[in-house]
Amino acid sequence: MVWMVIAGPAIVVVAAFATLYLAITIPDPVLPTETLYPRNALEKKAKLEAAMAPAMQARNHASTGVVPEPKNKY
Repeated sequence: MVWMVIAGPAIVVVAAFATLYLAITIPDPVLPTETLYPRNALEKKAKLEAAMAPAMQARNHASTGVVPEPKNKY
Protein backbone atom coordinates (compact mmCIF):
# COMPACT_ATOMS: atom_id res chain seq x y z
CA MET A 1 0.00 0.00 0.00
CA VAL A 2 2.91 2.37 0.72
CA TRP A 3 4.26 1.84 -2.79
CA MET A 4 0.93 2.88 -4.25
CA VAL A 5 1.13 6.16 -2.30
CA ILE A 6 4.76 6.77 -3.30
CA ALA A 7 4.28 5.78 -6.96
CA GLY A 8 1.86 8.62 -7.80
CA PRO A 9 4.15 11.53 -6.89
CA ALA A 10 7.16 9.64 -8.28
CA ILE A 11 5.48 9.28 -11.67
CA VAL A 12 4.64 12.99 -11.68
CA VAL A 13 8.28 13.90 -10.95
CA VAL A 14 9.52 11.64 -13.76
CA ALA A 15 6.96 13.14 -16.15
CA ALA A 16 8.06 16.66 -15.18
CA PHE A 17 11.67 15.87 -15.98
CA ALA A 18 10.65 14.29 -19.30
CA THR A 19 8.68 17.43 -20.16
CA LEU A 20 11.63 19.63 -19.18
CA TYR A 21 13.93 17.57 -21.41
CA LEU A 22 11.57 17.91 -24.37
CA ALA A 23 11.16 21.66 -23.82
CA ILE A 24 14.92 22.20 -23.78
CA THR A 25 15.84 19.95 -26.70
CA ILE A 26 12.97 20.80 -29.09
CA PRO A 27 12.26 24.57 -28.91
CA ASP A 28 9.27 26.08 -30.69
CA PRO A 29 10.05 27.69 -34.06
CA VAL A 30 9.88 31.47 -34.37
CA LEU A 31 6.96 32.59 -36.51
CA PRO A 32 7.57 35.18 -39.25
CA THR A 33 6.08 38.53 -38.33
CA GLU A 34 5.36 39.57 -41.93
CA THR A 35 2.32 37.32 -42.12
CA LEU A 36 1.05 38.21 -38.67
CA TYR A 37 1.35 41.99 -38.85
CA PRO A 38 0.63 43.61 -42.23
CA ARG A 39 2.60 46.77 -42.98
CA ASN A 40 -0.33 48.68 -44.37
CA ALA A 41 -2.48 50.26 -41.62
CA LEU A 42 -5.68 49.82 -43.63
CA GLU A 43 -4.96 46.13 -44.13
CA LYS A 44 -4.36 45.76 -40.42
CA LYS A 45 -7.63 47.50 -39.56
CA ALA A 46 -9.60 45.42 -42.06
CA LYS A 47 -8.15 42.17 -40.75
CA LEU A 48 -8.84 43.17 -37.16
CA GLU A 49 -12.45 44.11 -37.93
CA ALA A 50 -12.99 40.87 -39.83
CA ALA A 51 -11.56 38.84 -36.96
CA MET A 52 -13.58 40.67 -34.31
CA ALA A 53 -16.94 40.55 -36.14
CA PRO A 54 -18.25 37.35 -34.52
CA ALA A 55 -17.16 38.52 -31.07
CA MET A 56 -18.78 41.92 -31.51
CA GLN A 57 -22.03 40.31 -32.69
CA ALA A 58 -22.08 37.96 -29.68
CA ARG A 59 -21.30 40.83 -27.29
CA ASN A 60 -24.10 42.96 -28.71
CA HIS A 61 -26.53 40.04 -28.52
CA ALA A 62 -25.56 39.30 -24.91
CA SER A 63 -25.96 42.90 -23.77
CA THR A 64 -29.27 43.67 -25.51
CA GLY A 65 -30.93 40.27 -25.86
CA VAL A 66 -31.96 41.10 -29.44
CA VAL A 67 -31.00 38.62 -32.13
CA PRO A 68 -29.43 40.51 -35.05
CA GLU A 69 -30.95 40.17 -38.48
CA PRO A 70 -28.84 38.28 -41.02
CA LYS A 71 -27.22 40.48 -43.64
CA ASN A 72 -28.19 40.03 -47.27
CA LYS A 73 -25.42 38.62 -49.45
CA TYR A 74 -26.67 40.53 -52.50
